[in-house]
Amino acid sequence: MTTAFKANTELSRCVKSSLRPSSSKANPNEAQLCRLPIGLPFNNFSSGLCLTSAGNISQSRRVMSVSKNNESSNDFSASRRGDDSWTYKDAGVDIDAGMALVDIIKQEDPEIGSFGGIVQDEILDDVCLVHGTDGVGTKLKLAFETGNHETIGIDLVAMNVNDIVTLGAKPVSFQDYFATGRLDVDIAAKVIKGIRNGCKQSGCKLSGGETAEMPGFYKDGEYDLGGSAVGVVKKGSIIDGKNIVAGDVLIGLPSSGVHSNGFSLVRRVLADSGLSLKDQLPGGEAITLGEALMVPTVIYVKQVLDLIRKGGVKGVAHITGGGLTENIPRVFPKGLGAVIYKDSWEVPPMRRTFNMGIGMVLVVSQEASHGILGEDGNGAAYEAYRIGEVASGLEGVTYI
Repeated sequence: MTTAFKANTELSRCVKSSLRPSSSKANPNEAQLCRLPIGLPFNNFSSGLCLTSAGNISQSRRVMSVSKNNESSNDFSASRRGDDSWTYKDAGVDIDAGMALVDIIKQEDPEIGSFGGIVQDEILDDVCLVHGTDGVGTKLKLAFETGNHETIGIDLVAMNVNDIVTLGAKPVSFQDYFATGRLDVDIAAKVIKGIRNGCKQSGCKLSGGETAEMPGFYKDGEYDLGGSAVGVVKKGSIIDGKNIVAGDVLIGLPSSGVHSNGFSLVRRVLADSGLSLKDQLPGGEAITLGEALMVPTVIYVKQVLDLIRKGGVKGVAHITGGGLTENIPRVFPKGLGAVIYKDSWEVPPMRRTFNMGIGMVLVVSQEASHGILGEDGNGAAYEAYRIGEVASGLEGVTYI
């Protein structure tokens, strides 16, 4: 897995988030983060997508965007630019439409909108149930094309348990939904094996599921996946962000790459580039593009729960669709926003499509941040980075 992780980091340096011809004049405010070696198929494009780990925070910072509603020209998520850049919307995914639907639902059910659904009932005494449900999106297409069905089940579990752990809940049960036109027992067994692996990593039990065979509904060799996780947390231990204040620290936990979001755009870019999933990954790693893209989503359950137990964690955001821009503010009280230090790790321009190398963000007190980052002299238990802070008088996310 170490080799795959390194390879996926290299991939993130090479897969292009925008397809602007090199003859176009670059935006001076746009970070030119990576270029491919001469002779590679992507060489005639200039702006790159980099999903890499964080480094030291630079003291020289420049405001790049103000909020999710006022994004700068180097955020390509909202619409097609005037040049030849591809956006997430061009790939068929409209983030704004999705957010509009959420707003409509919340008008009827104001409590909906967290990463997981909290269930409180007198029969549960002082314990709450937390539910999460999700799929893996069009990453399934890559599983079909590569023939790699062993890890997509890990992604499925990860997308669910990573959501419910943001509320401080320990996952205890997982169920899957596997639907196909014609059941291929060998493929299904590989998928379920991955699901079991994901459950083991997250410390929960695969308690059941549903296999649906629907002739004529799916193409031959294809299937769909959905999952649902249930976790438990004591009422007094729910991480709900209510006590977050200005000055609290944003701690980023590194991702393993694209995880399970943004693949509609990834597939569009690859299709236009002329590269094949079977092509060797640029950079010298003995791995194909397909293998690198199929690296599974990190399951953060054990490290997040461990950090919560140590104290000082006030909010947790799972960075999925919508990226840092949409997901971090979901845990804030009104009147607070996030300031992200763009120089604390290599930041690609697509802030609302990809996780930008950070798969989970913890909002912690100043005191707790020193222990998490190993600044107290005891060393850090996990790889983590100070990526920003909470500020008052702001809405959304400001990148500086």
